[in-house]
Amino acid sequence: QVQLVESGGGLVQPGGSLRLSCTASGVTFSSCAMSWYRQAPGKQRELVAGISIGGETTNYLDSVKGRFTISRDNAKNTVYLQMNSLKPEDTAVYYCSAVLSRSWTRYWGQGTQVTVSS
Repeated sequence: QVQLVESGGGLVQPGGSLRLSCTASGVTFSSCAMSWYRQAPGKQRELVAGISIGGETTNYLDSVKGRFTISRDNAKNTVYLQMNSLKPEDTAVYYCSAVLSRSWTRYWGQGTQVTVSS
């Protein structure tokens, strides 16, 4: 069974930082492109950041560029999202997602709540 287990969410004040982690099991992590999505209540799920299999390429939602950094450690089967200078509009459930190359099968984590509020 493929599992993506997230951690690191929580409540922070505006301007604060969080680092989200997602550890994969049951799949060859080094064959998966990884990404982070987020969804606020009543809103569409949106792609926040993505990273290629080898980490050579990253992409970001415009509103998080310069503040968020996605990275991966294939030896640990883990993808990270470092979130700095957090804003209230970053409040959402953040989901880790993996896409297995060749088959293009997509897997989702359970989501972790990030709340930015004073």
